[in-house]
Amino acid sequence: MSENKCSASERLGSTGGQAVLEGVMMKSKDKIALSVRDTKGVIRTEVKDSKPLTSRNKFFKLPFIRGIVGFVDSMMLSLETLNRSAEMLGLDEGEEESKFEKWLTEKFGKSIAVIASVIGTVLGLGLSVVLFMWLPKFISDFLVPSGLVEANYGFAVLKSAVQGVLRIAIFLAYIALVSLIPDMKRTFMYHGAEHKSIFCHENYEELTVENVKKQTRFHPRCGTSFLVVMMVLGILVSIPFANLKSGIYMVLKLLTLPIIVGLGYEFIRYAGRHDNAFVRIISAPGLWVQRITTKEPTDDMIEVAIRSLKASLPDIYPEITEELEKANASEEEAVGEATEEVTEEATEESAENTDTTNE
Repeated sequence: MSENKCSASERLGSTGGQAVLEGVMMKSKDKIALSVRDTKGVIRTEVKDSKPLTSRNKFFKLPFIRGIVGFVDSMMLSLETLNRSAEMLGLDEGEEESKFEKWLTEKFGKSIAVIASVIGTVLGLGLSVVLFMWLPKFISDFLVPSGLVEANYGFAVLKSAVQGVLRIAIFLAYIALVSLIPDMKRTFMYHGAEHKSIFCHENYEELTVENVKKQTRFHPRCGTSFLVVMMVLGILVSIPFANLKSGIYMVLKLLTLPIIVGLGYEFIRYAGRHDNAFVRIISAPGLWVQRITTKEPTDDMIEVAIRSLKASLPDIYPEITEELEKANASEEEAVGEATEEVTEEATEESAENTDTTNE
């Protein structure tokens, strides 16, 4: 690792990441690096320049506003990265379409993938509405009847708080169940590798597997902590209009969402750069939830996270340029050899067919 003259505070928040399918994405101020270990066990890395929405307009950089803009930007990048990681993984390579898939393609063409994506999105949104809006409201209506709410503002606040707590409980139950799925468990392990490698970088330790393994997997700037903070803020922000009719209440809940996102971002940003009693107390719930959303990674997962982190910060880790060049050269050589083998097989098969025809 090269010597770096910047202060420790400059490394805090210099990069962030996301666990993807069999890999890790790291994002610095001007680079996005995505590293995935494909089905052949090879680490494939892609690097591209990054220009976040917050850097395109001075207004977007203002406190509170930057959180809303950054959230939208992060959601777009997250979806793009997940799709690209699936492609880099190479799950579909060499797989033959089933008869049903061929029939769908013949009837609907390539647009079937778009249709499936739309259906999946609609079902996902529907499930979210049922789990996080309808179910908490249904249970809270049973526990705190409407008659009590209309008669006393205190009961209205209680009902709003019950709904908020139920949303958090449902969220925790959901991710706990999801973590039992083998593929999701591996993604959570890559999530742990992401956090550990970032801590190693921020602590100015050499990025080796052994050094990364020593780090904690619980990071205060994690998206999991951000979600927990938003849920808690949602309870507090709802208090002023807790006794309004349910229709108006739901509309106001949606309208206050940007406020919650902005406040949540500012807190996570502050927590990532400070370590005091206040931050430790407020961050505790989010860090606790990370015990579910992060798992201890294996050495090969840490290798992927290190590759991605270095690739996102080439100025600090200039040796990554040579590493990527060697990796790309090896990949091109492997592709060339595979192409030659296919060509030779085709030639031999053609020759055999010719001999058979002559006979």
